[in-house]
Parts: sequence; structure tokens; C-alpha cells
Amino acid sequence: MPTTGFLIRHVQWPLMEALKGNRIRPYMKELQATQRLPAEALAVQQREKLVKLLDHAIQNVPAYTAFAPDWSNMREMPERFLQRIPVLTKTHFRQNADQYLSQGRQTSRLIGNRTGGSTGEPTHFYLDRPTVERYEAARWFGLSWYGIRFGDPCVMIWGSPLELNAQQARRYRWKERWLKNRLMISAYELDERHLEANLRLIREFRPAYLYGYASALHTLAMMMLRRGMGLGIPLKAVVSTAESLHEQQRQAITQAFDAPVVNEYGARDGGMIAYQCKAGSMHAFSGNCYLEVVDPITHIPLNNGHPGALLVTDLHNTVMPRLRYQIGDVVALSDSACSCNLPFPLLASIDGREDDMFLSRNGQYVHGHYFNHIVRNMDSFRTFQIVQHEPERLSLRLVKEPERFLPADEAKLLAGIRAALGQVSIHVSYVETIPPASSGKTRYAIREFSLTSAPPLE
Repeated sequence: MPTTGFLIRHVQWPLMEALKGNRIRPYMKELQATQRLPAEALAVQQREKLVKLLDHAIQNVPAYTAFAPDWSNMREMPERFLQRIPVLTKTHFRQNADQYLSQGRQTSRLIGNRTGGSTGEPTHFYLDRPTVERYEAARWFGLSWYGIRFGDPCVMIWGSPLELNAQQARRYRWKERWLKNRLMISAYELDERHLEANLRLIREFRPAYLYGYASALHTLAMMMLRRGMGLGIPLKAVVSTAESLHEQQRQAITQAFDAPVVNEYGARDGGMIAYQCKAGSMHAFSGNCYLEVVDPITHIPLNNGHPGALLVTDLHNTVMPRLRYQIGDVVALSDSACSCNLPFPLLASIDGREDDMFLSRNGQYVHGHYFNHIVRNMDSFRTFQIVQHEPERLSLRLVKEPERFLPADEAKLLAGIRAALGQVSIHVSYVETIPPASSGKTRYAIREFSLTSAPPLE
């Protein structure tokens, strides 16, 4: 919608900047300026931001004040000092979150957030507006490499906020459509019988790009390829996010949509970490975050090229700093330079989130993130894992939050699963922990059968 995009760029955004102090565009200009710097100058800027963050954390964050003597002696070596800080796991943070809130900050004036992450383990944290705006600026910066501008129309293959009532849902869709120029297609209800209708919606909206879960985009692409259908309109990019993008998925999405497939890498509790350039490399936004890769067991730093647990230090989050925060992904850093000549450091590999598409009794594909959306809004459960053995048979493993558990939440969760998958058999078991997969990550949604070998529909 050219008119909507024009109004967003030239009316809405300037008004937000003038009336509310929105600084997404100024922050993006900062990032654009850094892409013309030599890599050495970029590293100097990152070090200066790290020193500033550590100064703040040591003075104002209860979890880190005990390190003040070491910091006074090592301020000229911030990277070495940082390695003296223990790795911050999600479990430790959840149990001691109040110790990471900067003194004098009132939570009522902050932006509360909550994520299930790739492990399904809910984590509560706080941000301020400048930090959130820097995350958004980094996303738009990455999109700009493909000629995508603020306000360009976008179709999202995404999850709807399940907790909203009908009135709130209408308001949410209105804001997405008219204030953000985005059309939502639910990743929870992809159905080949509705393929033509969904493609018609996309064509009529004429997006500049698609944006969605890797597995949902792949599912839609495979439907199109099986039916020999194309989109018929040009796209600047198809942006994959929120989980691992495998090469076979990339190939199918590229073929179906006839557009470059772009990998976006970030986390709610880690910020916007990296974006893929036109040459195919994943560039880390080193002006926003400091990354380390360590052995998952010993926490000893690993050399570039060796995969390990990713630790993220958000350089701008001063309201609730989390130094060396382990977000739950396995990655490898790289010493290589990219042919695109961007100065940002590279990620050699990412073992990100492993969501699976489930198959309902009536033939709909349901994104595994659907179940996370339900569970993450319940305080009864610390984490969970759902396994679909066959379309009509599932197992559900739950780890209770003992002091907050409500039996009614189990019934609500089962009802939510059956609402999406039909009248399926669900074996529920309560366990103390859910062990990680061989990759080192705990997957919360697993489908054990191939979609191509699934039995006939009801």
C-alpha cells in the first residue's frame, strides 16, 4: 500500500519523534554510519560501550557490586574482566531477577517483557524505551540492506496473541494494518485447502517482503511447490526469523517465492543479534551487543570456528543489565571477512530454535510456537515439552512451578492443544527436568513422523 507507507514515513514517524521522543530512526542512522568504519574502529567503539556498561553495572546493579575491586584494577582490560563474571543462566536469572535491576529504577516506569525462548522456560525481564528502540533500529538496519524502508508493506506468517479478547484482537489487527502496514497470516492455521485464498490475500496486499517463522515459511512454500503455484508479484526479500533456517528450507522458500531469503537472528531477552547480508554472511551488530562463545559445560571460552554456548552482553540495557547472559543457543564465531565489505564480525554457524510444525486431525499445519504462546502465559509451569508421535497421539511433559501451580491450568492447556489439533490423545506426565537434545538445546515441540507419511485425514 504505497499511500500507507508514505504516511508512515512522512507523517506518523515524524510525529512520534516530535511528540513521544521516538529515536528509532536516529539510532538507525548511527548504525548506518558504523558500516563505513574500519573493523578496528568498530571494535574500539564496542570496547568504549562495554566499559561504560560495566561502570554502570558495578556501581548500580546489586548482582555485580561485589566485583568493584577487580574492576578498578582491570578497567583497561574490559574483555578480560568480563570473563571473571560468572555465566548468567536463565535459571539463575529467574531465581534472582531483582538483583539485576538497577538501583533507583521503578518497574512501573519500565517495559515488562516475558519470553519462553527456545527452551519453553519463561523468563521475565525489564527494558526501557531506548533499549527497545535500538532493537528495532537494528532490525530496520538489516532490512535496509535489501532496499526495505520504514513503512514498506509486509505480510507476516506469524502467531496471533492468543491472550487477547475479541475487542483487543481487532485493535491489534487494526494497529498492525494501518500503523505498521503489516498483514498477518496465522502460522497456527496453515491449511493447503486455504492456499489459494492466502496467496490471493498476499497478492492483493502487494508486500515488499514476507516475514515469519522459518518452518512456517517453509510449510507455505512446500504447499505452493506441490500445487505448482507461484506468488506472481516481486518481493524484495523473504525474512526468516525465530528459529533455525536449514538449507533445504532456504532452497524451497527461494524457489516458491522467487526472492532472496534473509536470516534474522535475535531473541526477546537478547536483542537483535545478527542479520544476513546479500553475500550470505551473518553479521553481528557489535555496536549493540558483545558476544562470547564458551564450552557449554566448563564455560571456558572457545576459539572462533568452534561451536559453543552463546553469551550475550547487551551494551545498551542499563535498567536490567545481564552480563554474559546464556540465551540457550549454540553458535560459532568467525575470523573471516565478508565479500560485502561490511565491517561487522561474522557468525560462522547458528544452532537456533528448533520449532516443529504439527499436523492436526483435520489436516491443518500448526506451528509448534502455538503451544509456547499458551504455556508462557501460565505461571503454573516452569517449562514443558510436547511430542506428536502420530496425528492423534501426543505426549506432554510438564515441569511444575511448585508455589504457583494451579490444576486448572493443566485443563486449560489441554483444551488449547485440542482446539488446534482436534480430539487427540494426550499423555501427561510431570517431571523434574527435561533433558536437552544432542545439540545442547531443549526442544519444546517435537514431531516424530514425516508429514509425507502421515495417515489419511479424518
